[in-house]
Amino acid sequence: MQIVETSNEGLRRGFSLTIPAAEIAAKVAGEVARLAPQVRMPGFRPGKVPANLIRKMHGAQLHQEALNTAIREGVDQLIAQKALRPAAQPQLTLGEGYTEGADAELAVALEVLPAIAVPNLDGLKLEKMVVPADEAEVDAALARLATSAKRFEDAPAGHRAAAGDQLVIDFIGSIDGAPFDGGKGEDATIEIGAGRFIPGFEEPLIGAAAGEEKTLAVTFPADYPVATLKGKAAEFAVTVKAVKVPRETPIDDAFAKSLGLADLATLRQVMQGQVEQETASLTRTQMKRQLLDTLAAAHDFEVPPSMVEAEFAQIWQQLEAEAAREPDPAAARAEMEAEREEYRAIAVRRVRLGLLLSEIGQANGITVTEAEMQQLIGQEAQRYRPEDRQKFVDYIRADAMAAAQLRAPLYEEKVVDFLFGKAEVTEREVTREELEAAIAAEDTASQETETKPAEKPAAKKRAKAAAESEGVATEAKPAKKAAAKKAEAENAAGDEAKPAKKPATKKPAAKTK
Repeated sequence: MQIVETSNEGLRRGFSLTIPAAEIAAKVAGEVARLAPQVRMPGFRPGKVPANLIRKMHGAQLHQEALNTAIREGVDQLIAQKALRPAAQPQLTLGEGYTEGADAELAVALEVLPAIAVPNLDGLKLEKMVVPADEAEVDAALARLATSAKRFEDAPAGHRAAAGDQLVIDFIGSIDGAPFDGGKGEDATIEIGAGRFIPGFEEPLIGAAAGEEKTLAVTFPADYPVATLKGKAAEFAVTVKAVKVPRETPIDDAFAKSLGLADLATLRQVMQGQVEQETASLTRTQMKRQLLDTLAAAHDFEVPPSMVEAEFAQIWQQLEAEAAREPDPAAARAEMEAEREEYRAIAVRRVRLGLLLSEIGQANGITVTEAEMQQLIGQEAQRYRPEDRQKFVDYIRADAMAAAQLRAPLYEEKVVDFLFGKAEVTEREVTREELEAAIAAEDTASQETETKPAEKPAAKKRAKAAAESEGVATEAKPAKKAAAKKAEAENAAGDEAKPAKKPATKKPAAKTK
């Protein structure tokens, strides 16, 4: 096989491969010989069908399979011979006019991973902000728990509803004077200010008293899940049947027992453990963002455009979903479009950090063990229906990309832990509010360092923080598996644990709710 380099620009490479016709023909002959004992044909004893008849019956299929095998082996040989590290699957183009019996001319275009110098980790310094789980923190957590467990009791006669009160209502909705499916409810409960009804429904009920009737004019959101109601103006005739006020939940032994615990002292111990776990998670998030910002500021190398495009597409999809939930989706999308390049810069940062973390991990022998991988697969399988769990396990074992994506978050955390161990860490006691403010400040600082955007509304800042805080981690793989190296590198502060992303195809049936 002849290999000729045709282009070498940045991280893009181009090659021409010539696969001799004799090589392809030899593979076809091998397949004929392999199939001969299995072919059955009238007039011939089993295994005695002449090769020329087998070629006549299956020649086109055998040639295509032989050609595909020769191309695959040729690309593997190219990657090994040139010591390439592909960033994605190579693009292959077979020469026009190719016919059976001729040499196969193949154009190969691919992007390679950049050569990254392993950073010198000496002198790495981090600040660890620690929140003591003191009595005040535990008291605040107990208060939040009691608020979430609040109950309501009938309001005094003549009481008019206020924010936080609960109403029992009947309602009938109409659009252009005609009732619509799902627009009627009886004895429905609504807590004013909880935001569980569509925008504009709860606020007009402030000041209502039991027995009153009201007509509410509302507009269904543009992202309402019922297609026939999206963006539609509607009226609701509401009858207020009862007004209830929240009853304060005493934080005492009875409250603890209602939660299945022995007494208040036991509940306080449980809450102290939860507070310590929550603040430890926030502390880790703050340290991790500080670490990644330090790495990002010290390293600037070219990254594969295909990886950036894939990451940008993921960010954009997330932002599209966020925009659909805004009061004015069209305006939100227009603002996104105006800042497209800022988000592309975030994608570049995420890819660069992922490649850098991968290089650090490979250089220091960091791996995810088979036992850890099996545990990950088992945990993720539990999110599926019992009858689909084995399908998921088989899918992960058979698909290198899916396995890499599932492995990546743990691999990333092991690299981060390694870097924490190498750093000089100084501790400082702070309040929870100070820690949360520091995390928010790190979001803003990293955005301004990259893109220097103008001041944005709070919702927009949240969207940018979410985009900025997720990334792409890569773990060591054989060169020809480089396309399977994409996965997450950094989770958003305070986010609940997220499952690893999966390819859209070949997934088992829907997950349990």
